[in-house]
Amino acid sequence: MVSKNRVREKTARNSPFPWWYPVGAQLDENGAHLRVWANERSRVSVVVGESEYPLAKDSSGYFTGYVAGARDGDGYAFRVDGKGPYADPASRFQPRGPHKPSQFVDAARFKWTDQGWRGITIEKQIVYEMHVGTLTREGTWQAAAEQLPALVELGITVLEIMPIADFAGEFGWGYDGVNLFAPTRNYGAPDDFREFVDRAHALGIGVILDVVYNHLGPDGNYLAEYSESYFAPEHKTDWGTAINFYGANCGAVREFYVANAAYWIKEYHLDGLRLDATQNIYDKSKDHILAAIGRAARKAGEGRNVILVGENESQDVRLIRSEREGGYGIDALWNDDFHHSAMVAATGKRGAYYTDYLGTAQELLSAVKYGFLYQGQWYSWQKKRRGTPIFGTKPAAMMLFLQNHDQIANSSHGLRVHQLSSPGVCKALTALVLLAPATPMLFQGQEFAASSPFLYFADHKPELAKMVREGRAEFLCQWRNLALGEVEYDDPSSQATFEKCKLDLSERTSHRSWLELHKDLIALRKGEEVFSRQDRNFDGAILAADAFVLRFFSSDHHDDRLVVVNLGSDLNLNPSPEPLLAPPENAAWSVLWSSESVKYGGDGTAELDSELNWIIPGRSAVVLKAIPVTERSSDS
Repeated sequence: MVSKNRVREKTARNSPFPWWYPVGAQLDENGAHLRVWANERSRVSVVVGESEYPLAKDSSGYFTGYVAGARDGDGYAFRVDGKGPYADPASRFQPRGPHKPSQFVDAARFKWTDQGWRGITIEKQIVYEMHVGTLTREGTWQAAAEQLPALVELGITVLEIMPIADFAGEFGWGYDGVNLFAPTRNYGAPDDFREFVDRAHALGIGVILDVVYNHLGPDGNYLAEYSESYFAPEHKTDWGTAINFYGANCGAVREFYVANAAYWIKEYHLDGLRLDATQNIYDKSKDHILAAIGRAARKAGEGRNVILVGENESQDVRLIRSEREGGYGIDALWNDDFHHSAMVAATGKRGAYYTDYLGTAQELLSAVKYGFLYQGQWYSWQKKRRGTPIFGTKPAAMMLFLQNHDQIANSSHGLRVHQLSSPGVCKALTALVLLAPATPMLFQGQEFAASSPFLYFADHKPELAKMVREGRAEFLCQWRNLALGEVEYDDPSSQATFEKCKLDLSERTSHRSWLELHKDLIALRKGEEVFSRQDRNFDGAILAADAFVLRFFSSDHHDDRLVVVNLGSDLNLNPSPEPLLAPPENAAWSVLWSSESVKYGGDGTAELDSELNWIIPGRSAVVLKAIPVTERSSDS
């Protein structure tokens, strides 16, 4: 046994990492340092094999010790006031799940090859949300790594991985994680995850991880056995008790979560984090936990650029303001307003939380120009005001999407957008997402119009599974038609439900026209300077209830680009008194790209601006460039 100070001295001398994580087990060449917070407990010991070693408690409630001879791969667990043994709250791996012992992991043994990788910034990214368990039939890191070249060919630059913190059961979304430092054994070993990130970097793709800091899962969460102070019972989330970030004894709790953010960046070379449901992260501290997490993550990058993306239902601008401006320094937020309006435009349905959206050209244009649609106005669905003004923030700070894991699953059968709308409208909205100056995000399989649904699935024991089924059905009752009780839902705890959500990657070939549409749009975004620069040097105008135009300006206006979107029927704009439609001097507009190209299963696109004035094809998006009047041509 050694003292706390001795543990720190040995770690500083022998560890390959620049700091001692405040919790967990860290190996050196002779054994393992251990540190766990249990401020309300009298005795903590560690069980390694057949042996048990008492740990020493300090004045701050941490128990520390050193186990000579402990090696990478050995199992261990803690006994707390005679109860247990329990998994380490900061376990680096749970090879048999959260109810079984933890495993010592030597992170230094992995040989990285990404020394030249400098990380990513939020600008110029094409994000791809991915669930490892359903991306491939195998559902492993190794199988996912084999898909990286196809994602490079598509044009993806950042992977946003759904949560991987270990959880009870053999399958799930990951939002029920309970071992926040342990990548789930369901996808492979920790080094399999490192190998995945290393290969992604070699191919020029960044990787960010979705982390859940607002609650823990209902099964396998043993934090309260160590200290009730981890939780804030005065705050409830939709998924359980909130985390104690500002109440009594919060210091060690904050330290735990800040260290977790740094850990993923440092030990897995991740390029950032996506912060789940930040509206349920409660903190009244002067130094908000989100700001502290951001600083720690960037420090852990050690010179590599790191990005932070947030989900925030209340649309609070403080998250994307700099700390200097009184904010939390997050780089981007998911824009649910855009999604909700686009879904109404695509489907015509305005139930539940789509109530306050009309899906009009005005809404979609406003979302592209200004970000959130609700920046403080009354929101009837919630019976309160929604959002805060975000004027002055950069376009890249808004993340646009037509699909994500939640929004696909928040329906009776988990159908994709292309299955709920017409092909023309879906293609037009896709063009808007991929050419707008915001940061675009696709959900896995979207690029080839995957036929597989994405349903809610979670492998729980029977009594908990019953509660999840009932809770899911109750949630979906916010749609009046689903409240009739006539729909039979897929069972979230069924293996068949999970299997149904796995992608059929052969559809990259059988649905080739959809894949080509996405590839071409991403290439257009990257290749055309007016799209790739992501600034506010553009404007837009409404042409009809379902049609609008965006004009992206070049320095001399000769290389301007028009994006014309019409979600309604064919439109003959005659007269056309809209200055944004005017071609540059001595030039005319010609089709550069069209969602109605024969390449994507369409019939081709005639010139929009002719002696008949403007004729804009219905349910389409068309990109126009200016050419000298003698060089007009049309898309085939």
